[in-house]
Amino acid sequence: MEHHIKHLKRHRNVLYVLIIVLIIFQISSFVVISGQTSKIIAQQEEANQYFENKIEEEIKDVRQEIRFSVQELADIINKQESDLREEIDLLRAIQDDLSVVVKDSIMSVVSVITDRSAGSGFFVHSGGYAVTNWHVIEGAEFVRVVDYNGIESPAEVVGWDVTTDLALLRVNGIFEHLDLEESDNVKVGEKVVAIGNPLGLSFTVTEGIVSAVDRMGPNGLESYVQTDVTLNPGNSGGPLINVEGKVIGVNNFKIGGAESLGFALKSDVVKQKINEIANATIIE
Repeated sequence: MEHHIKHLKRHRNVLYVLIIVLIIFQISSFVVISGQTSKIIAQQEEANQYFENKIEEEIKDVRQEIRFSVQELADIINKQESDLREEIDLLRAIQDDLSVVVKDSIMSVVSVITDRSAGSGFFVHSGGYAVTNWHVIEGAEFVRVVDYNGIESPAEVVGWDVTTDLALLRVNGIFEHLDLEESDNVKVGEKVVAIGNPLGLSFTVTEGIVSAVDRMGPNGLESYVQTDVTLNPGNSGGPLINVEGKVIGVNNFKIGGAESLGFALKSDVVKQKINEIANATIIE
């Protein structure tokens, strides 16, 4: 009997040990699982924060690109609007037989009068610098210019270039002036007008087209624009103007005995020689 009791106690102790082991195992498992769960939750929160930051950065980039795109689109629209306005103004000028161009340009043209001859000229600088032909003032004792309003003023001869038949005058005062076109932009067939003083008829306007470019002149230079615009004595030194109101050449000579064969010294050569005569940048 005593032996049986001891046997039961032994079994009970073993059971207690097993229970304690199970409890310890459960506690350990719970701790491990809790730790893993906390780690997973932390990693998930970190991943969520990363993706939120990434999405926020992408949204900022997209907004920035949209702002740039809208600005670029606005710039393109403004440029097209400006170009369209210029084209409309140009078409209006052509349709109105260049009357708008003439109206804007004629105030810068002058009659050049000397004791020997008369010709034409035009202001190339607001400070009173005017261009004409050398042969218009050659040998003259005095030179005067008369503007569109009929005001006559004495002119100083700044200098001249015999080869290109150019002379630079200066008149006291501030005047409207004409800009020169780049010679590379001059096209055969484009409309042009000449404003001058043919045969004493001041500020006469004649219309035509560019017949050819880079023609050779009597000086051996291929620097002349050929035009069918009617040129007569007195037109010499006046401007040949395109539909944009820019000077493409200085009217210089015509072939005698022929009709519609006039020649103007092209603008690039005029610009170069006048700046050399002035020893300064008179024409930009």
